[in-house]
Amino acid sequence: QVDAVRVYVNSSSENLRYPVLFVVRQQKGVLSWQVPLIFRGLYQRTYNYQEVSRTLCPSEPTPETKPSDQIIFVDVASMAPFNIAYELLVTRLENFQLETNKAFNFTASPSQPQYFLYKFPQDVDSVIINVVSDAAYPCSVVSVQDIVCPVYDLDHNVEFNGVYQSMTKQAAITVQRKDFPGEQFFVVFVIKPEDYACGGSVPSSIHGNVNRTWNLQRTKNLQVTIVPSIKKSVYVQAMFFSFLSFLSFYLGSVVVAFVHYISTDMKLTVLPGSVSIAGSGMMTSSHPISASTPEGSSYGAIDESSSSGGRQLSSPERRPPAGSDTDSSVEEESDFDTMPEIESDKNIIRTKVFLYLSDLSRKDRRIVSKKYKIYFWNIITIAVFYALPVIQLVITYQTVVNVTGNQDICYYNFLCAHPLGVLSAFNNILSNVGHMMLGFLFLLIVLRRDILHRRAMEMKDIYTLDYGIPKHFGLFYAMGIALMMEGVLSACYHVCPNYSNFQFDTSFMYMIAGLCMLKLYQTRHPDINASAYSAYASFAVVISLAVLGVVFGKNDVWFWVIFSMIHVLASLALSTQIYYMGRFKIGDFLSFPLADMGMFRRAVMVLYTDCIQQCSWPMYM
Repeated sequence: QVDAVRVYVNSSSENLRYPVLFVVRQQKGVLSWQVPLIFRGLYQRTYNYQEVSRTLCPSEPTPETKPSDQIIFVDVASMAPFNIAYELLVTRLENFQLETNKAFNFTASPSQPQYFLYKFPQDVDSVIINVVSDAAYPCSVVSVQDIVCPVYDLDHNVEFNGVYQSMTKQAAITVQRKDFPGEQFFVVFVIKPEDYACGGSVPSSIHGNVNRTWNLQRTKNLQVTIVPSIKKSVYVQAMFFSFLSFLSFYLGSVVVAFVHYISTDMKLTVLPGSVSIAGSGMMTSSHPISASTPEGSSYGAIDESSSSGGRQLSSPERRPPAGSDTDSSVEEESDFDTMPEIESDKNIIRTKVFLYLSDLSRKDRRIVSKKYKIYFWNIITIAVFYALPVIQLVITYQTVVNVTGNQDICYYNFLCAHPLGVLSAFNNILSNVGHMMLGFLFLLIVLRRDILHRRAMEMKDIYTLDYGIPKHFGLFYAMGIALMMEGVLSACYHVCPNYSNFQFDTSFMYMIAGLCMLKLYQTRHPDINASAYSAYASFAVVISLAVLGVVFGKNDVWFWVIFSMIHVLASLALSTQIYYMGRFKIGDFLSFPLADMGMFRRAVMVLYTDCIQQCSWPMYM
């Protein structure tokens, strides 16, 4: 048991020109302070305290001295030309050493800090210091320091040594045995003279209460409990369980792929040379499938003039040769027939009241497929240039935290943060492994479907090629890369989460959401979906607004007014673009001279036709 001594002094003098100086000399150190004790805050504000209480650095008992003997010299001096009354009280601390799993209550103030000793038990390698308080303010600081004298236990020097974090109602610091060769440490509690460090109010000016005396106004009741942290075996179990859980998805995918392969092989064995089409009976593949369809149809269409409601099947007028859907770098769009006659009549086709998939998939499949593969290559470029500086930045953040000990740089749930190596919260990083593993699995599934589709084209499988929704895999590949990058950047954010790098965790969330919406729309509108460049530019605008919201959106009403206007106008523009199948050109609509009153008549007519006359039922389905 280590004994400690606490010195309490009090002086009725408020004269700052002639303070009373106290110097305590011990075997291994010297501690000094003055009364009134002065603390400085923002705007050079000063806070004076006439009551000061300090704990002296304890000395370990040696064989030459008795366990309870400590020689202490206390010198009191003042340069005042008059007498100053003071009170000095030296007491022995009964509960200086904290015990494991046992709560301890105490009170502290800016001029009366507290610190206690803790020794690691034999079977404990890591502990969590849990500190709670009923009141959020005054702001306090919890520090863990090595057994070195003097102990830094005042507001202006508590950050000089050890690990520390600010606290309102709760604080938690994880301490590992390997960081302290003596297998013991001090837990220091300091109350700050102002609350701005904990998010409290900031002094408005330098005037007022400059020399005000503070004694008992900023006391805080605290409770500290030190509990053992999780053991290394728990880390191993958590990692093993995480990887095993996600590997089970890989196993399930392999089983599904195998069953699909067996069932497909059985169908080909039972029905050689024939293709089954639902609702149409059996048709031999040796007979050509043709019917009267709208000119330029590529995937088959419904004959609107048929009164029987039957479905007419058609084959493409021009089918690309086998194996033509490749990524050859020598192919350019100019090499393909872009069907200029389609460009001339698409304004008529897309304004039909009843549209079918064949009306929106009239372009050459090879050109459209190459268009969507740009999504994949662009997102890889974005991911590389975005991730590299992010990784460099978070490594720097973590290094600064480890070197300075300032845990306020990164905001964790400290009570649930479990460090490993140089990482302060390894569990928050491990939780993102699912994004990366499932994103890679998604890429493998898309690759398998892409390969099967290519093989079907090589075999000229008309059932696979010419019917159903057009197959383009570029957006699927981009979605898989975005999911993996979300895991990487979310892990980077959780290395050191703070106010300035929050967008690392959310950028690819917006990308995933946007790509999913584009894929849902592209499935039945392959010809008129947005290009990769315009889509990623739109994502950049959204992410920029999100960053501005983090920076300016806390208390600024003007930001939310501007954002709401942009959001409403963008939603209206996008809805109009989707509803009119890309044929409503806002730029052309606004390009007429202002003197042309026909523009306003056309605007009124559009609003009346589409918004008033058809308000209960849209003209275009």
